[in-house]
Amino acid sequence: MRPLSRITCLAAVAALAAATPALATDPLPAYGANVAETTVSGISSGGYMAVQFHVAHSKVVKGVGVLAGGPYYCAQGNLWTATNNCTRPGRWTPLPSVEMLAAEAEALARGELIDPLAGLAATRVWLFSGGRDEVVQPSVVEALERFYRRFVPAPGVTLVRNPYAGHGMITLDAGVACDLTAAPYLNDCDYDAAGELLAFLLGALEPPAAKESGRILRFDQKAFAGGDAFAISMADSGFVYVPRSCESEPCRVHVALHGCRMSVEAIGEKFVREAGYNRWADSNRLIVLYPQTIARNGAGFQGFRWSFVFNPRGCWDWWGYTGPQYATKAGPQIRAVKAMVDRLAAPRVR
Repeated sequence: MRPLSRITCLAAVAALAAATPALATDPLPAYGANVAETTVSGISSGGYMAVQFHVAHSKVVKGVGVLAGGPYYCAQGNLWTATNNCTRPGRWTPLPSVEMLAAEAEALARGELIDPLAGLAATRVWLFSGGRDEVVQPSVVEALERFYRRFVPAPGVTLVRNPYAGHGMITLDAGVACDLTAAPYLNDCDYDAAGELLAFLLGALEPPAAKESGRILRFDQKAFAGGDAFAISMADSGFVYVPRSCESEPCRVHVALHGCRMSVEAIGEKFVREAGYNRWADSNRLIVLYPQTIARNGAGFQGFRWSFVFNPRGCWDWWGYTGPQYATKAGPQIRAVKAMVDRLAAPRVR
């Protein structure tokens, strides 16, 4: 018998690998979490998504923290508006008026596409802007502050300005120099943004644990995206940090949303492990959910399904690449994240 060539063998191995199903990721566990105390935060596109999630679900979401994000529905379904007017506004690309965006939100609420805006009055809002942010100008975050002040009483809204901070998740001691805008977009500013925003949203906290003692779990996101996370530019897997105390007793949930180029696909688990949330979670009975996006460059196939998404930087959808209802409760990514929160709140399986 003639021996198989090396190329033939490699081709056979590749064909076998393609025919063999990938190992399944574990499902997201149910922890009986207190869904009524849910909070959310995000950086950049994650900040815009945090605002959308908060406004859409203000009956459930009791507070939002936003770093380098702008007002609700700023992009109005337009990529050009998102990347110009809503990040670096100028003379020919001005920010949309806050009054107009508020009116759009009120119309969506009347149509029951988002929760009634009156619910925002009982929530809290923590905002951050870096003076050296090269991606989202301070004026954009200031517009977000004005948007929220239309609906939230003054003591419930705060804006932190740091003249030296670049564009990134602001941390106590992780990442690049404070004034940079560079991967992995974690900025060492000697400032614990995660701890500060959690304290403002949740009230007085116990000091953070000296060392993490909980578990980081990887879970199947497809189950929350109609079986096809790829089609809405979300990863097949997400992550959740579960303190030991939350394994047996009910805890609150905080959703932490990475920015563009900050997903696990782009920078590994740096945001999940180093953004600053987990040690606070350990000592304050808080489950931290880290949903994940992926980059998409147009048409693509997965599982014999075709979809078209242009999202080359792996951003959250805040301009409409998943469809016109992206900023509402019907938005595919908002639905997926809400389903994850609901799963965490489901009764434990004894």
